[in-house]
Amino acid sequence: MSKYKCVIFDCDGVLVDSEALSNGVLSDLANKYGANLDVHAAIKLFKGCSMNACIEKIEDLIDKPLPEDFETQYRTLSVEAFKAHIKPIKGIKEVLDKLELPFCVASSALEAKMRLNLGLTGLLDKFEGRLFSCYTIQKWKPDPAIFLWAAESMGFKPEECVVIEDSYSGVTAAKAGGFDVFGYTADDIHNQLKGYPTLEFDNMNQLISLIKNAK
Repeated sequence: MSKYKCVIFDCDGVLVDSEALSNGVLSDLANKYGANLDVHAAIKLFKGCSMNACIEKIEDLIDKPLPEDFETQYRTLSVEAFKAHIKPIKGIKEVLDKLELPFCVASSALEAKMRLNLGLTGLLDKFEGRLFSCYTIQKWKPDPAIFLWAAESMGFKPEECVVIEDSYSGVTAAKAGGFDVFGYTADDIHNQLKGYPTLEFDNMNQLISLIKNAK
């Protein structure tokens, strides 16, 4: 019998395959202002960061302020990319169908973005009423507040939950909140997670057994 009573999923890179899309849009847009980033460098630099943190990092790179409408430009272009190309993470639908524990999603993204991408990938009905956004509480990973809020809202203590994350900031946030965290490393080409999560896995087909067999 699993030690866990609840599963808290990150969204981008764990439920929906959005990291390359969003960071491709972000790097292309940043490059218009002199950032000189490719998508792999952007993923390494921005993965798991809030939009404000991404903007600060770009401004540091180009050594000047970005235009005030930069975020609006990014949101518009990323929605177009998501509508055209977003897919669920391979194997996640099967995981959600088989998972016998309560589960939710806790993300640094806007709830509107979560709803869009989960809807486009056919996953939204699995999470209706259980979407937790950092924007709602105005606290972002690596602050653990989003996971603590999600756990409390679901009716569980941190030690009763496991968080599924794919970013260093997300893993750090979960650990800071007293949660076990499983690091999904399928796209961790820079080994940013290595050695940090409670355990690491690279195939969603492994997740159900990992949760069930956790002691």
